[in-house]
Amino acid sequence: MGMERSRIRRIVVGGLALGMLVAPSALRGSDQPTVEELKGRLANTNVANRPAICLHIAERQLDAAEKFYIAGDSEKAQAALADVSAFTELDRDYAIQSHKHEKQSEIAIRKMTRKLADLKHTVSPEDQQQIQKTIDRLQRVRDDLLAAMFPNGGKK
Repeated sequence: MGMERSRIRRIVVGGLALGMLVAPSALRGSDQPTVEELKGRLANTNVANRPAICLHIAERQLDAAEKFYIAGDSEKAQAALADVSAFTELDRDYAIQSHKHEKQSEIAIRKMTRKLADLKHTVSPEDQQQIQKTIDRLQRVRDDLLAAMFPNGGKK
């Protein structure tokens, strides 16, 4: 009997652990809030938690911009890129203000910059200019975050 309980416990605990791994990915589907819902949540969230929401919006809009460019809809792509710039700048402001999430923000924005650089090579020359402007804005945001994290340039 004791051995059976131990076996059942391992199965239940293993199942729970597997559920924890599967559940977050399952939530990415229809259960995920829309960008508009995330924008609405921003005002009602404390400053320390706002950087994560801003990053989430920026990342979602970057994905949307990429899809719009693939579909040939430059106008919608540029609107999504404007959100990417705006929300990474808000992320920077909230992260510096709260002294939280600065490192995570810098890393996420660096990844977005790389993704934009890759995307830039797949679009028309006119769209390349808009993407480069977004890359430049994101780079300034990263520089600001790094300056806030290392006020003396990393020197002691």
